Amino acid sequence: MIVAPSLLAADFANLADSVAMVDRSEAAMVHCDVMDGVFVPNISFGFPVIEAVSRITAKPLDVHLMITDPARYVNRVRDCGAYMMNVHVEACTHLHRTIESIHQAGMKAAVTLNPATPVMSLCEIISDLDMVLLMSVDPGFGGQSFIPATINKIRRLRALICETGSKAMIEVDGGINADTARMCADAGADVLVAGSAVFKAADPCAVIADMAHLNDITLADFA
Repeated sequence: MIVAPSLLAADFANLADSVAMVDRSEAAMVHCDVMDGVFVPNISFGFPVIEAVSRITAKPLDVHLMITDPARYVNRVRDCGAYMMNVHVEACTHLHRTIESIHQAGMKAAVTLNPATPVMSLCEIISDLDMVLLMSVDPGFGGQSFIPATINKIRRLRALICETGSKAMIEVDGGINADTARMCADAGADVLVAGSAVFKAADPCAVIADMAHLNDITLADFA
């Protein structure tokens, strides 16, 4: 399993230590949640933090933009060292153009669906995507409870990917812990974003390892 710990739950007074822990762990990516207080009711961190993290980590950055009009920032995200730029379908008027711009900038392109947004909203673009992130909580705050309907949504997305021949990874974010991680893996998820379950654990590396060993999928499988 590809694990991407979310820095939203890290100790920002000791962020370098948190990033170093992720580097030591079996995590495959670092997940960076950017919130603008408009698209979601919270503000997190922006480009200076992402750029700083990229300088001190050996892991690729999965940058999740929970912001309005993310297409404006494609080059800025690239310049911060992002491996994956992740935009919300609900925030993109011209989604195909945005995905094309992300690829032209040299990044992997991902699209996020809020819990109430149907999988079929991606049927015309799924073949162009490198990853789809299913939010298993309403975005904006960490520490929320997993929405059970996400499990069937993962299965529907997996069916769409198989039907279209897409190579997209399935990522799940929100309320991920030991129990929900296994449920997501069994339903067909490839990537798990875990925040509180990792950074509030007594042994974060062990939590990451347990999730990483749920299946044999690695980031190299999608290179």
